[in-house]
Amino acid sequence: MNAVAQATPGRAAEPHAVGPAEAAAPLAPRARLLPALGAVYRAQLSRAKVARIPLLFVATFQSVGIMVLMRGVVDGGSQGPAARAVVAGSTVLVVAFVALNLLAQYFGQLRASGGLDHYATLPVPPAAVVLGAAGAYASFTVPGTLATAVMGCALFQLPFANLWVLAAVIPLAGAALSGLGAALGLLAPRQELATLFGQLGMSAALLLGVLPAANLPGPIGYVRDLLPSTYGVEALARAFDAHPDWLALCGDLSVCAAVGAVSLAVATWAYRRAACR
Repeated sequence: MNAVAQATPGRAAEPHAVGPAEAAAPLAPRARLLPALGAVYRAQLSRAKVARIPLLFVATFQSVGIMVLMRGVVDGGSQGPAARAVVAGSTVLVVAFVALNLLAQYFGQLRASGGLDHYATLPVPPAAVVLGAAGAYASFTVPGTLATAVMGCALFQLPFANLWVLAAVIPLAGAALSGLGAALGLLAPRQELATLFGQLGMSAALLLGVLPAANLPGPIGYVRDLLPSTYGVEALARAFDAHPDWLALCGDLSVCAAVGAVSLAVATWAYRRAACR
């Protein structure tokens, strides 16, 4: 047992026992998931508003430019299957650019600069850090995604009635792509590779999502099926039909949800692995 000397004038020092409560104060309880998630989400969203607005403009301008270029070359002109694929692919491309590409770069830079050490010292669950950042980046895509979809419908004379499907496509496709982007950034051994992986993922979403699936070679079609954004593109393209197949649309969204859950779980594991090294 620890002891300290206690002395009075004219007397020898006498030992005084120190109890466990006086020796060390108890640690504060670990933060719960939902409050920690909300705090990380708000912090990341505030940061994204300042740093990512120019890049969001670039992502939206890029997608609208692709639709303008494809307007004169799609088979069947406007309102055909190719037109629906181009508009849906260009719309989801905004999500891929921000949620996959930029998030991979962000976590790669955070790991390379030692920023993960800051989060590791906070009493927040690892899942809150990953989910908060992924949710903020996915939410940041909403204005550009809506603007691209509206411009695409006007350009290709597609119906506006079912654009409410974006309320499901954005969060589900955003979760799948954000989880993939976070995992790429955290697992990449170097920051440069994280940037490269993010760029490759966004390029795959561009080439395999915007081009009509019927025009792709067979092996490339199989690669397209492995891309998480494909199912968000398919769901949105079905919503442009005169009589949408709602069952198939819900099936595509279910795949997005499942891939999102898996990719976010992998990203959480990758965060623990990177933060503990």
